[in-house]
Amino acid sequence: MGITFYDGNKKFVFDFEHDGATDIITLTGNGYKVKAFGHCFYYGYEFSDDVPGGVRTEFIKYLKFTGGLKNNPDLTDFIKRAVDALHKKIDLYDYDLVIMPESSSEVNDYTMRYIYRFAQPKLQEMQLVKALPVNIDFDIKAYEKQYLDTTLENGRPRYTEKQKEEVKNSIQAMLDDIHKKDYFTIAKDVKKSRFRPYITRFLTFKTKEDEELCAQIRKQNVLIIDDVTTSGSTLNEILRTLRFINKDNKITIFSLIGRKDLMADSFV
Repeated sequence: MGITFYDGNKKFVFDFEHDGATDIITLTGNGYKVKAFGHCFYYGYEFSDDVPGGVRTEFIKYLKFTGGLKNNPDLTDFIKRAVDALHKKIDLYDYDLVIMPESSSEVNDYTMRYIYRFAQPKLQEMQLVKALPVNIDFDIKAYEKQYLDTTLENGRPRYTEKQKEEVKNSIQAMLDDIHKKDYFTIAKDVKKSRFRPYITRFLTFKTKEDEELCAQIRKQNVLIIDDVTTSGSTLNEILRTLRFINKDNKITIFSLIGRKDLMADSFV
C-alpha cells in the first residue's frame, strides 16, 4: 500500500493495493517494536527516506486538519489499516485502558472509535490535557543524577558546588519565566532546550476522576495513542504523567505515523 504525491496539483493519491517506487509513505507491515524503558512502541506508517520535509509537512496537515475526516474514505481507510495491523500484533482485546493527548485534529478520536470495535465493552478511555503554565515543574533530582553529580574519568566531580548552584539558579529563573507565559509560547521556547527532558507536568488528567481511575488500575494493559510522532516529546510527557501515579501497568504506545530512528533515547 502506498501514497503518491503529485507536485503539480498538490494532490495525494492513495493506492491500498499496490506499492510503487514513488510512494511517499507506506504501511510498516509488522511494524517496528522498540523497547524503551520497558515500554513497547509500535507505529503504523513511515515516510520514505527521500521524501522532502515540505511534503511530509503537507501530508501531516492533510491528515490532521483537512476537515470532515469521516467523509474522506481514503483517510479513514488509512487509519483503519494501521489499527488492524496493530490488533494483529498485540491483540486489542487484552487492553483495559486507552489514553491519548487532547488534540485539535480528528485523527485520535477516529482512531479511538475504531479501536472500540475490537475492545468493547471493557476498554476505558481518558484524555490528558495541557496543564496550566504555573503548574509546570522541573525534575531537578533527575538532572542532578544525570549531569550535576557525575564525575570525570579520574573520579573527580565534574562540577564544583558553586557551578551546581549557578545551574540551579538558572533553572529556577527559567521556571519563573515559564510560569508567566501561555502554554503555546512555552512549547515553542523549550522544544529545543537542553533542559527539555526535565521540564515536567506539561500534561494533566482531564478530570480528577480520570486520575483516580488510572491510579486504581494496576498490573493491566494500557494503550497510549497519538496521531503523529516526530520528536517523541508528547509521548514522553504522557509516559511521565502516567508513571508518576502508577508504575505497575504494561504500557504500549501506538502512533499512526512514526519514525524508525525514534529509539530509547527519546524517552526518559
